[in-house]
Amino acid sequence: MRPHVARKRFGQHFLVDRQVIAEIVELLAVQPGDQVVEIGPGLGALTRPLVQRLDHLQVVEIDRDIIARLRREYSPAKLTIHAGDALLFDFGHLAGDSGAGLRIVGNLPYNISTPLLFHLASFGNSVCDMHFMLQKEVVERMVAAPGSGEFGRLSVMLQYRFVMERLLNVPPEAFDPPPKVDSAVVRLIPRLAADLSARDERQFAALVSTAFAQRRKMLRNSLKGLVEDSQLEGLGLAPSCRAEELSVDDYVLLANSLK
Repeated sequence: MRPHVARKRFGQHFLVDRQVIAEIVELLAVQPGDQVVEIGPGLGALTRPLVQRLDHLQVVEIDRDIIARLRREYSPAKLTIHAGDALLFDFGHLAGDSGAGLRIVGNLPYNISTPLLFHLASFGNSVCDMHFMLQKEVVERMVAAPGSGEFGRLSVMLQYRFVMERLLNVPPEAFDPPPKVDSAVVRLIPRLAADLSARDERQFAALVSTAFAQRRKMLRNSLKGLVEDSQLEGLGLAPSCRAEELSVDDYVLLANSLK
């Protein structure tokens, strides 16, 4: 079988470091009956150990050459391949009615990681947990605390839906070809529906997006026409604050106060 050449348009960087692979598999701690979905199996660094430990594995892959390799290597009894773009894929239908929840894993392409995280957030009710390899900078933004330079729209929207933890830093040389950035593994666990207190989640999302569109401006300016100074003050929020100074709860409170 001829070697697969990483494709830049798919953002492919294949994990090859055996020690890192072993550490990730240990962190996943999968059980035979788990419903695991791997995004972007690539050359099988995680696929092989997962198939060995699971009754069945599902993967989502867009690269036709990799799909062909997977079909040659694994039987349908052990591996189901969903050919297509993860950004458009309906992960919810894979969960079915079992109630067990999906465990989604993957070495996510850097070029689509942020939109893919937002897409996956919409399936929180169908998910048990998610473990992803991402650009370290993205992970730092995901888990950032209010008041820090990394805290932004991504932080608020994901922290609203998930409890997140950075688990492992991974250097460029663990990949082939090596990326120009460091990577990290992060765990996301969906919050209970009862904890999601935004009354209108679209309005909440729109408010957060507007606030961070001009993050260096004071709220009285970035939210001008949407929120009055008196409304902010009534909620205990200073109109002179900037977007990164508000917590996730502050944004929920503010969104729920809007008409």
